[in-house]
Amino acid sequence: MHPLLTGLGGLVATGVAGVAYASLVERNLFTLRHFEVPVLPAGARPIRVLQLSDLHLVPRQQRKIDWVRGLEALEPDFVVNTGDNFAAMDAAPALVRAMEPLMERPGVFVMGSNDYYAPHVKNPAVYLTDRYAKAPKERPMLPTDELRSAFTAAGWTDLNNARKILPMGSDDLPVELVGVDDPHIELDDYAMVAGPASPDASLTVGVVHAPYQRVLDAMVGDGAGLVIAGHTHGGQLAVPLYGALVTNCDLDRSRAKGMSRWWEGAGLGEGRARPSSAAPEHAAYLHVSAGLGTSPFAPVRFACRPEATLLTLVPRG
Repeated sequence: MHPLLTGLGGLVATGVAGVAYASLVERNLFTLRHFEVPVLPAGARPIRVLQLSDLHLVPRQQRKIDWVRGLEALEPDFVVNTGDNFAAMDAAPALVRAMEPLMERPGVFVMGSNDYYAPHVKNPAVYLTDRYAKAPKERPMLPTDELRSAFTAAGWTDLNNARKILPMGSDDLPVELVGVDDPHIELDDYAMVAGPASPDASLTVGVVHAPYQRVLDAMVGDGAGLVIAGHTHGGQLAVPLYGALVTNCDLDRSRAKGMSRWWEGAGLGEGRARPSSAAPEHAAYLHVSAGLGTSPFAPVRFACRPEATLLTLVPRG
């Protein structure tokens, strides 16, 4: 066989193997990340916060349902759900089944666009080129009220454009939580919850689905010591030694997942930002989850495993 054809055949085989791995293997390799976050006052006992994001659940995903149910074994003090929970009109009961053990614990939630609108087929190139979105037109609405009712009935606090102080951890430490509805489809209304961090709280935490710079700046400018977000899928497709290709918002690629620092003025706009190494001492901690799922129309992950995160909040210094 001609060497050129041999090389082309090898390239095609490698591509097919890569797609098979991304669609059949890695997207089901659920993993738990751990981060220690020094944001509590001196002498406070650690608080274990479990973050779940971007499940994009459909009823047939029994492996994902079982894995999420198993997270109760971590015995978290608090649960934060940062949205994009389901991806099918009939998925609400399956989602409640997945979350059921964790809903016995105190928690909060905000919505993502895929808690409102059903996913649809679209050109994948749009994901690589368009960072912004607006509320979709003529797309089926998911049973959002069913999801919201299940969470609130379990005692979870709805943080969509809301602000509340809640006791957290074994010390019942007063923690202020400030949330907005999804900025990706322009449902955020930070003006409703704007204001300096409460002097009655030991810590202020911002909660948002899509980590757009305008929201991060507002939350941190008002005194949030920690911001928790999702939406990015960690890029979903990453290149080894390079990282995420996109974040699907105006956050820079270096913060597509994991822990970093954010402060007013950190963002340079258009997906560019100053590095965390340049953070001033008062900068907030920013955690962005790569999430646990994918759109059913793009069921692949590469070099970016699906994840949940256990954040252990500890005293500063």
